[in-house]
Amino acid sequence: MAISTADFKNGICIEYNGKLCTIVEFQHVKPGKGGAFVRTKLRDIRSGRVVDYTFNSGTKFDSVRLETKKMQYLYNDGADFYFMDNDTFEQLAIPADTVGEASKWLKENDEASLLYAADDLISIEPQMFVELEVTHTEPGFKGDTATNTTKPATLETGVELQVPTFVEIGDVLQIDTRDGRFIKRV
Repeated sequence: MAISTADFKNGICIEYNGKLCTIVEFQHVKPGKGGAFVRTKLRDIRSGRVVDYTFNSGTKFDSVRLETKKMQYLYNDGADFYFMDNDTFEQLAIPADTVGEASKWLKENDEASLLYAADDLISIEPQMFVELEVTHTEPGFKGDTATNTTKPATLETGVELQVPTFVEIGDVLQIDTRDGRFIKRV
């Protein structure tokens, strides 16, 4: 389905230069001289990079329909990650390189969002906040009350991050998956 610059809305996905892009921001400009044009900021879905583009008013683009499916993460066998559709109970094997950075936050039986564009899997997003157990960290020192002191900790998924000194092995932590930040001890 083709859309023109007059149909632009934030969040719409278009195909431009062979890449799938979502419109982050746009502005119609009608100068005193010359023809109208549209300034846009487009985010490449695959790389996440945001780039500014300017188009003549009335330029046509192919619109791409995005669909998000909630699926349950089951397990990985080293090469593939297995997900299950909660409605049909159909299992889906996804190669580890496609899962990418999301694998750091996936724990068995957690739900994840799979983003599809025209039946092609684009990305996998774990829940915004996950609860993971600490499997290794150095002990904190009694009386160490300096503010904002941290130490490295390894979580059950293998990811290592900085946590406050009071965190111990066996603690369950809430982590923000967008930036890998410690939120609280559960």
